[in-house]
Amino acid sequence: MTDQNENEQQPADDASTAEAKTFEPLTVAYERLRHSTDSAELSEFARRPLPDRSNQAAFSRATALLEAVAGNRHTPVEDRVFLATTMPFPNVLVKLSEDPEASVRQAVASNEDDKNWLVGRLTKDPVPAVRDHALRNKRTSWKMRLEGAQDPNADAETLDYLGALGIELEEGAPAVLASMVRRAVALNPNTSADMLKKLANDPSQEVRNAIAER
Repeated sequence: MTDQNENEQQPADDASTAEAKTFEPLTVAYERLRHSTDSAELSEFARRPLPDRSNQAAFSRATALLEAVAGNRHTPVEDRVFLATTMPFPNVLVKLSEDPEASVRQAVASNEDDKNWLVGRLTKDPVPAVRDHALRNKRTSWKMRLEGAQDPNADAETLDYLGALGIELEEGAPAVLASMVRRAVALNPNTSADMLKKLANDPSQEVRNAIAER
């Protein structure tokens, strides 16, 4: 019976030993993924479902390794966009916000799980589309919204969004701050004619005065 038990136990022991040999410490795995040129491996890791949060160790490890994948330029662009769109983790989004591909930064700018300071940084992006998406993100601070409304390079679509704040959008917004943004929109040379008509009947006297100044 002793020999039989030992034989039955042997395969399980072998499996445990094999798993131990293939397991990489976090720092080793991070550096390997950060420098990997294997796009297929990086793509698979980017799309891999995260472990359940109840398994804290595995979950933390996976999110840490996603940072390495997000920062690796050999990760396919479509996978970096996927991560920028779906991930709520600041360490991953910060990496992606510095991506050389504008489409990746634009996806980060639209992600409503961003921290407001990160969205604020993207409102200063050199690419107009990235700036515009950041300004339309609900996480953007009122200071950044005001600066965006004052930007002479802002497009009409973004100004339409900012000009509706506190009226048609975010009706519970702080009245003074929303009014300041709408006033800046009223003075912006790129504001559409339709938005100017709406602002001419704005409930704020300051906004109506700004329209009169034009």
